[in-house]
Amino acid sequence: VQLQASGGGLVQAGGSLRLSCAASGRSIDDYVMGWFRQAPGKERVFVVISRLGAYLHYADSVKGRFTFSRDSAKNMVYLEMNSLKPDDTAVYYCASGSLGVTDTKAWDYWGQGTLVTVSS
Repeated sequence: VQLQASGGGLVQAGGSLRLSCAASGRSIDDYVMGWFRQAPGKERVFVVISRLGAYLHYADSVKGRFTFSRDSAKNMVYLEMNSLKPDDTAVYYCASGSLGVTDTKAWDYWGQGTLVTVSS
């Protein structure tokens, strides 16, 4: 199983970015998919987790600003990020697992991460 995240970059506060994650080796529709982020010097935390037809949970810090979506035909998931803040600066990771939990230890596979930097 491989997850390839992309789409990070430098953006000004208030701006938008769209992250993509291409999955291979397993269907995104058969497992829980998630986005996590790790800010400099901090632990990796969940941003959003989703299981098709079951649930979609966002972290409080991103509710109303970030949107998770998927393209089952392409086996890809996305994270649309709007109204970005400097506090959103982090490496963003996509992940795939069997349990819909926010504990990073419970996730099976991780992408390599893509850096998002939000300037003030």
